Amino acid sequence: MTATDYKRALDAACREWETLAAERRTLDTRLADLQRTIATLSRLCGYVPTVPFSLADSCRLVLMRRDHPLTATQVREELETMGFDLSKQASPLASIHVTLKRLVEGGQVRFFPGGPGRAPSYGWKGPAAAVAGRKAPTLRTDELGALFFGNVLPRDLVPKRKKP
Repeated sequence: MTATDYKRALDAACREWETLAAERRTLDTRLADLQRTIATLSRLCGYVPTVPFSLADSCRLVLMRRDHPLTATQVREELETMGFDLSKQASPLASIHVTLKRLVEGGQVRFFPGGPGRAPSYGWKGPAAAVAGRKAPTLRTDELGALFFGNVLPRDLVPKRKKP
């Protein structure tokens, strides 16, 4: 192969990657919407999650399903809407601020400073977000299900989550 052939192959691979990444963003958004619906309906049916849903995972889910940044107050409102129990937190808004700050430091969330009279906001970077040359972790479909209902798939079929 010549250098021109390599460049054409690279261009084709890059275009395909961009297409697939866009499809994945769409799927991730839809999955997050469905997960919230499932969680709400499950709560209304009286089902109790088998695995506690952490504040960080809940914040990820809230930001993942939005295509625009949210303030910490808006994140709190979304958490309350989806039924997250904030009563365990001594100061829920402070806990949310700290969690969002850690998600920013971890490269999963983007920080948008507030202007005069406006609160800072946070937005989901998405599955292809890179920090210091590494990809930011994302929640896969099986992980989202496990967060609410435990391992809904047979144990041997659920991929193991890597420790950082």
